[in-house]
Amino acid sequence: MERNDLAEFLRRRRALLQPENVGVPAGERRRTPGLRRFEVAELAGMSPDYYARLEQGRGPRPSVTMLTAVARALRLTSDERDHLFRLAGHHAPPRLGGDAHVSRGLLRLLGGLAGLPALIASGLNVVLAQNPVADALLGPQTRFRGLARSCTYRWFTDPGMRARYPAEDHEHESRAQVDDLRAALAIRPADPVAGELVGALRAESAEFAGLWDRHDVAVRRSDRKRIRHPAVGLIELDFDIVATDRADQRLIVYSPAPGSAAVSQLELLAVLGEERFTSSARTDRHLPG
Repeated sequence: MERNDLAEFLRRRRALLQPENVGVPAGERRRTPGLRRFEVAELAGMSPDYYARLEQGRGPRPSVTMLTAVARALRLTSDERDHLFRLAGHHAPPRLGGDAHVSRGLLRLLGGLAGLPALIASGLNVVLAQNPVADALLGPQTRFRGLARSCTYRWFTDPGMRARYPAEDHEHESRAQVDDLRAALAIRPADPVAGELVGALRAESAEFAGLWDRHDVAVRRSDRKRIRHPAVGLIELDFDIVATDRADQRLIVYSPAPGSAAVSQLELLAVLGEERFTSSARTDRHLPG
């Protein structure tokens, strides 16, 4: 582990990111360029003190999980991510199941959708990045590991995920998840991660196995979603998938019908997401940077 080089690399990459690039409120005037340390920690889902020690060249060697979270928070390219792993004394992760790197341009577009929940997902329905409003609506979707990173896997194996949706919508969502997954596999038939995902779901979910054996296939480009939220109740949103230049990545945007109750519900969610960062700023104001 090259502690000093790792610390310097993190500081310089953080200085290149602006709040608007990642959907973070700019707030009061900043004395230094780029994001603050606590904002990177918030985006990475770790404690500000832990991230501060990394930038100061202190503390134990970060785990692969921690490095992956930091790379995503700093919007590193694939090459920068691999360099980060090597500085920390780890082998660069294999690029299986589609490249998880999201271009800075696409991330800027995501950050610009400040009033609408939006996320970037892989062909296997793994959320690679999400804006604060999506975080407020759906909860953090990038914290999962292994097969559970796939929302499709969790839909068929985690009752808690289904509880967020009305029971009468479950059958439609299950069919859509399976049809979309089969379409994704058509462009990556030899991908071992995709094969593992399908095999695990067939073994763990009789519902999935039955739907999979029907061989239905469809690419979901738009839909209507009803989501139960503890703060705003049942919210109904349009769900649109925007094509990107990557066959294995898509930008997903949730939007309310004009004049519907969902408009004010989303406005409230946007405030809740901003308050989360503001609260973190007050808590960690003593941290420099």
